[in-house]
Amino acid sequence: MKKSGIFNSDISRIVAEMGHTDMLAVVDMGFPIARDVEKVDLVVDRGKPSFIEVVEVILRELHVEEIILAEEIREKNPQTEKELIDLAKSMNKDLKVVFISHEELKKISKNAKGIVRTGEDKPYSNVILVSGVIF
Repeated sequence: MKKSGIFNSDISRIVAEMGHTDMLAVVDMGFPIARDVEKVDLVVDRGKPSFIEVVEVILRELHVEEIILAEEIREKNPQTEKELIDLAKSMNKDLKVVFISHEELKKISKNAKGIVRTGEDKPYSNVILVSGVIF
């Protein structure tokens, strides 16, 4: 049995398969997910698991050089924006943070290696994690 890290086998596999500039999206329960993108659905109840909880576990294993957020999060959900950026920068002080429209975020998510759907019910709690390189 695995001792630590990501215990969800699908998320663990996706993270292990990622290379430089590959993308993994972590989204709220209402985010539309394209049929041809692998979906890992973690929702067990409204708000469970939370967006930040899931991102935190993934960031422990995935080296992220950039995060992409919807610019709408700034106005509609600034608490999650701050918590997410602080968390991601604690893992990589050189992290690049990019804001784009929510519509563009949905389009870009179609190119992700996978999309992890959380139970989060706060608006615009979506991020695309862009994989970095560890050397």
